[in-house]
Amino acid sequence: MASSSLAVVAILVTLFSLQTYVRSDGSDHRFKVGDDVPLYANKVGPFHNPSETYRYFDLPFCSSAPVKEKKEALGEVLNGDRLVSAPYKLEFLSEKDSEIACKKHLSKEEVARFRNAVSKDYYFQMYYDDLPIWGFLGKVDKEGKTDPSEYKYYLFKHLQFDISYNKDRVVEISVRSDPNAIVDLTEDNEVDVDFMYSVRWKETDTAFEKRMEKYSQSSSLPHHLEIHWFSIINSCVTVLLLTGFLATILMRVLKNDFVKYAHDEETADDQEETGWKYIHGDVFRYPKFKSLIAAAVGSGTQLFTLSIFIFMLALVGVFYPYNRGALFTALVVIYALTSGIAGYTAASFYCQLEGTNWVRNLLLTGSLFCGPLFLTFCFLNTVAIAYNATAALPFGTIVVIFLIWTLVTSPLLVLGGIAGKNSKAEFQAPCRTTKYPREIPPLPWYRRTVPQMAMAGFLPFSAIYIELYYIFASVLRLKTMSGGGGLSCAVDQLAYSYMPTACITTMHDQICLDLCKPHSSSDTWLAFAMVFSSCSGPLVSVLHCSLFVTFTDQSSVSRKLSIIPYFRQKLQGFG
Repeated sequence: MASSSLAVVAILVTLFSLQTYVRSDGSDHRFKVGDDVPLYANKVGPFHNPSETYRYFDLPFCSSAPVKEKKEALGEVLNGDRLVSAPYKLEFLSEKDSEIACKKHLSKEEVARFRNAVSKDYYFQMYYDDLPIWGFLGKVDKEGKTDPSEYKYYLFKHLQFDISYNKDRVVEISVRSDPNAIVDLTEDNEVDVDFMYSVRWKETDTAFEKRMEKYSQSSSLPHHLEIHWFSIINSCVTVLLLTGFLATILMRVLKNDFVKYAHDEETADDQEETGWKYIHGDVFRYPKFKSLIAAAVGSGTQLFTLSIFIFMLALVGVFYPYNRGALFTALVVIYALTSGIAGYTAASFYCQLEGTNWVRNLLLTGSLFCGPLFLTFCFLNTVAIAYNATAALPFGTIVVIFLIWTLVTSPLLVLGGIAGKNSKAEFQAPCRTTKYPREIPPLPWYRRTVPQMAMAGFLPFSAIYIELYYIFASVLRLKTMSGGGGLSCAVDQLAYSYMPTACITTMHDQICLDLCKPHSSSDTWLAFAMVFSSCSGPLVSVLHCSLFVTFTDQSSVSRKLSIIPYFRQKLQGFG
């Protein structure tokens, strides 16, 4: 098993290494003077909700040549990337000054669409030789105006590309918008727009191999974070020591009882029993839903193995920043290849519990995780299709995933189940099980399942929560309240739908800060679906829900919102 696991890791590392170095149309990323360097427009979306993205040409942009779609890998499609040829031509070492990319006559409806995008702080994302760049579509002039009806909306029509190179390779790129070259979108009037761009090249000493280091750290974060590492380690060690002490004490106390009940049954029956000893003959009785618990153990083992493989690939540097789709590809491939582990574990444990219908158990194991995931995907994909968002998967991608599940996941699950059924070991309980279960008196409320779960998790939760507070306070330099995991993200969105709160989320490695303005209209459902998609599970999106913080101190909202222009400037400069 260990050798096969290492072989799988070696194969995956090789595949993803090849994927890393053979990414763009520039093959080895080496160019000559005048060569076309691939520039692709990816997507657009509101700045305050990076999970809500649309195709670049869903907005009425123009192009001087027919738009060509780039063939994308499975992981890129799952990541929501929809790359198409951009209207700008940035040849290697070719400088340009205010060159017209294309001309567009905007109708009243198209002007309204652009104005709506500008009002929501839409940004665009492009890739130049696999380097990501961002910029804003326009700006809203609110200076000296208190009535929103008096706001002015402008569209940027001139982009300035600043590119750094080292010998024959592109190392860095940034894009800026000319604040003076704008188009007034305030009124619903037809307008002619000349989309222009300028290109400046400069040489740099930065090595090509280090060009991604810029993206490994968020430009919005301080370089030296004052995280209480000692306190974190101290809390972890404290929790582990307390858990170890408790386990040691319990084992020493129960060891003699186990030996007595296993080897001296007659004497045990004659003694008066108290506490847990009163039901010692029922502790190891087979559970009522043995098939479900075996399927849960099998699925959990597979997901744990999946996490280990992902961490190993991350340690060897496969998931470098903006390696588009590598993580999602790894999740799909490794999950399919490790399905045999789920089948083996579930069938072996189920047969140990004297289960007979192991085929039904395998079906339950295969659908325990994939079933809810499929239902969630159907709902979210339907919403994304209704809004024409890039989160919607094309039909071809759905067919590919179905074929992977049919031709790889299912056969390996069955093979693992057959191996587990044939190699089952007899279950050896530490003490015998009585023929008839004893009657258990009703417990007081504080000894029932939910209160016991809350009390048992209070200590580790307290340690983790306090340390998360220090981490967020150090990273964000603001007073925050952590937002928890998947469900809390969606709950926060609903709870504060009608409250003007400031939200922080991560867009890839960027910190995005803006005023959350969810409405009670149909747009709220799309935002809710996108946020729920970001938090619903590892296969849905691990990247997008890495941090979610909600500010609830209403008295200081205005003070916190004052740094929004800083983050916007950082985002534009980072691109």
